[in-house]
Amino acid sequence: MKHLRLNVVTKLFAATFVFVFLLYALILIGEKFFFERFYLNAKVSELSQVMASFPEEYAKLPPGKHKLDRLVGTLMNRTDASFAIANEQLRQMNLDPYFLKVNVANQNQVITLPLKEMTSTELPEGLHVGDTITVDGIFMDENDTIMKPIQIARQSPSTNVSEKGLTRVTGVISDLMLPSQQRAHNPFYQDSLVEDQIGSWLTQQSEEITQMKSGSFLQRKWTDPWSGVNYAIVIHRFSYHSEAMYMIAVTTLQPVSDAISMLTSYSFYATPVILVILLLLSFVFSKIITKPLVTLSHSASRMANLDFTELASIHSQDEFGELSRHLNTLAGKLDQTLKDLTSANVTLREDLEHKEKMEQLRKELIANISHELKTPLGIVKGFAEGLKDDVAHEKRERYMDVILSEVDKMNELIMDMLELSKFEAKAIMLRRQSFPVSEVIDRVVASFQLQLANKQVRLWLALPEENNVWADPRRIEQVIVNLLGNAVRHANPSSEIRITGARERECIRFRIENEGVHIPDDQLARIWEQFYRVDSSRWRKSGGTGLGLAICKHILDLHGSDYGAENTVNGVAFSFTLVENENKGGNDNESEKE
Repeated sequence: MKHLRLNVVTKLFAATFVFVFLLYALILIGEKFFFERFYLNAKVSELSQVMASFPEEYAKLPPGKHKLDRLVGTLMNRTDASFAIANEQLRQMNLDPYFLKVNVANQNQVITLPLKEMTSTELPEGLHVGDTITVDGIFMDENDTIMKPIQIARQSPSTNVSEKGLTRVTGVISDLMLPSQQRAHNPFYQDSLVEDQIGSWLTQQSEEITQMKSGSFLQRKWTDPWSGVNYAIVIHRFSYHSEAMYMIAVTTLQPVSDAISMLTSYSFYATPVILVILLLLSFVFSKIITKPLVTLSHSASRMANLDFTELASIHSQDEFGELSRHLNTLAGKLDQTLKDLTSANVTLREDLEHKEKMEQLRKELIANISHELKTPLGIVKGFAEGLKDDVAHEKRERYMDVILSEVDKMNELIMDMLELSKFEAKAIMLRRQSFPVSEVIDRVVASFQLQLANKQVRLWLALPEENNVWADPRRIEQVIVNLLGNAVRHANPSSEIRITGARERECIRFRIENEGVHIPDDQLARIWEQFYRVDSSRWRKSGGTGLGLAICKHILDLHGSDYGAENTVNGVAFSFTLVENENKGGNDNESEKE
C-alpha cells in the first residue's frame, strides 16, 4: 500500500510540474516571438480605423485656417502616431499640427511650433488656454500674425532680444494644439520623420503606392537609419472632392521592443524562483490530492474484509467527499443486508424493519422539533428574563403578548409535527363521503376574513354549481386551509386571490391562485417537503410552520389526487383534483387510527 501511495504522489507531482512548466514556457515563447507582431497588428488596425474615418471627420469640421492642422494634431495625440497628407503626386502638404494662438493687444498671433527644430522639453509644462506666456521669435508674414518661435517662457526673460534680431511678444493663450503627454518621448522628432526620411522612402516606392485603389491600405515596417528605431508605416488612399489623396501614418515600435527586452531580462532572473515555487506547490498539491485517495483505499480494503466498523472520514464538498459518502452508504447497506440475511424468519425481519423505520421517524421528529423550536424558545427565554428582571410596567403586557404568541407558534408546530408523523407512519385512514366542496370553502374563507381585510386582498370564487366530491371532508378542509393560508401569506397587498373549479373527466380540479412573488422553477418540486421554505429568512415574519404543504401532500396522496404548483403571469397557483364518483374514490369504510 505504501508503494502505491508513493507512486500516485510521484506521478501526480511529475504531471503537475511538467504541465505548469510547459505552460510557463509557452507564455515566455509567446512574449518573445509573437507579442511584437500582436502589438503591430493592433496598432495598424487602430490607425486604419482612424484613417478610414478621416475624410468624414474633416468634412464635419467648421471652416477655418487651421482646420486641417487641428484635426491632424488631434489624431496624432489620440493615436501616438505621426500623420502626413500627400496629393496624387506624393507631394506632402505643409502642415503645422502644433501651434499656440496668443492674444496680444486684442490681436491674435499664431505661434507655429516647427517639428524639426523643437523638442518637448523646450515647451513649458502644463500650458492651458488662459495662461500668459512670452515668446521670442521671428514673424513669418507681412502682417506680423504668424511667428516662428525661438524661445517660449511663462515669464519674460531678462535678455535683450533686439540684439539677436528677434521680436518678443507677451500675451494670453486663446487657443492651442500641443503634443499630448501620453505621446512618445520626443514627438517632434517622430513627426519630422514623415517629412524627411519617410518622404524619400515614399518617392522610392511611388510606383507601388500610386497603384493603390481608393479606400485601400498599405502597411510597411521601416527602420530609422539615424536612431535604429523600428517604425510601422500605414498609407491610406482616399478621394476627397474627386481628387486622390494619400494619408501616411508613422508610429514607433520602440515601446514594445523595450517591453520585450525588459520581459526577457525579468524572465532570466524570475525563472529560477518560479521553478522552486513550482516544485513546492506541485509537491503540496500532489500530497493534498492523494491523501483522501489513500484514505478511501484503506476504507475499501476494510469493506472487502466485511469490516464496516470504521467508515471513511472525508467530509469535503467535492468528488472525494461524495465518493466517501457513497462508500459509507454502501457499507451501511451491505451491513444491513448481511444482518437481514442472518435472519431466517421473514415476519421477524419485517417487524425489525418497521421498528427501525419508526425509530428513524422518531429521530427525525426529535431533530426537526429541536431545530424549529430553538428560535421561539430563545425568544420566550429572552422576554421571560426581561420579566424576571422587572422591566418597566408599560413593557410587561407587550412581553407577555410576545411570549404567548411564540407559545402559540410552538404549539402549532408540535401539532403539525404530530399530524405529519401519523401520515408518515401510515396511521391515518380516510373517512370518505359525498359532500359539496363549496360548503367547506365557504367555512374556510369565513375564517380568513380578518387576514384578507388586513392585507386588503379580494377573494374571487368560481365553482361549478354541482361540486359534490367523494372524499374525507375533514382532511380536504385541512388542505384548503393550508393552501388558502399560504396564498394569503404570500399575496401582494391590495391584490386578488382566485379560487376556481373545473371538471376534468370524472374529477373536479380546484385551483387557488394568488398575485405575488414567483417560486423559482428549480424549487417548485421541493415545496412539498417538510420544513422546506423558499425564503427561510422571511418565514417567521410571514407565518407558517413549514409543514402545511407536506401535510397536504400526504392527504392528497391518500385521495389519489393529481396536484401541483406552477408560476403564473402574476403569481403562483396551487391545484388538486377530487373524484366525483364513489366507485372511483376508493373504499368508504376506512377508519383512522389515532
